[in-house]
Amino acid sequence: MTAEQMADDWEHAPPGGSDQPPRPLDAIDRDILRILQSDGRASIRSVAERVHVSRANAYARINRLIEDGVIRGFGARVNHERAGHGASAYITLKIVQNSWRTVREQLQALPGAAHIALVSGDFDVLLLVHTPDNRTLRELVLTKLQSIPEVLSTRTLLVFEETDLNRRILPDEP
Repeated sequence: MTAEQMADDWEHAPPGGSDQPPRPLDAIDRDILRILQSDGRASIRSVAERVHVSRANAYARINRLIEDGVIRGFGARVNHERAGHGASAYITLKIVQNSWRTVREQLQALPGAAHIALVSGDFDVLLLVHTPDNRTLRELVLTKLQSIPEVLSTRTLLVFEETDLNRRILPDEP
């Protein structure tokens, strides 16, 4: 069984630990996370061997990480350009005060939306999108985004090149 298959059982369950403080991660937990970030399809046996624990221990640890909401899911890392989405942009949005939840729902429904963050500073929302081409990107910004009543203004930053750092998300030390 892979960690990915194990997580399928948790796919529709709400992430745990929301009313509890997060449990501290030890060195083995961090090693497990690094392995799964690199290869989400790694088998429990392989993970256990690489972190020098029993399969039962590795299974229990991965299960706890999923249950606690540390592991939010498993998926493929996609090369967007090779997948036919050669235009990428970060779009900053200024929105009507207290409209975050409404705007977030509408942004999630946008084709090509990859990441949405509520931020502080000169703008309120940072949106990452991947589209097939610049024409589609222009339509997304001018037609879809700017038609959302709560969006006051947008600014588009084209991505010329990107590097996926998913394997470096977890620091070496707590």
